[in-house]
This record gives sequence, structure tokens and C-alpha cells, in this order.
Amino acid sequence: MNVTVDEDKCCGAGACVLAAPDVFDQRDEDGVVVLLTAGPDASEHAAVREAAEVCPAGAITVSDS
Repeated sequence: MNVTVDEDKCCGAGACVLAAPDVFDQRDEDGVVVLLTAGPDASEHAAVREAAEVCPAGAITVSDS
């Protein structure tokens, strides 16, 4: 799995952090997503997919490569 984020699209809702806190964080100053790991462990895959699905801005992209 490969994860990317588009910081310009991020609206700072924080749904990704709630879904996958080991993969996503937020900047303190503006709440924009911070990607902690672009290649999460298999145990995180379901949570990362959920984070991408619930992101209101569509700022998270997940690929299986």
C-alpha cells in the first residue's frame, strides 16, 4: 500500500487522525494533515482505507502498489 496526501485539499477535519492515528497527524498551527508513513503496515491498511473514504476533502489517495 502507498498513501499520499494533498495538503492543499485538506480542510483540517481530522477524520483521518481518528481513523488511523499511527499513519496520520495534524499540524498544530492549521490542522492540515501530516502523513507519518507512506507505506503503512498491513495491520493499518483497513484503517487507512477508512480514513481515505471519510476524508471530506478527498485529500488522501491510497494505491496498492
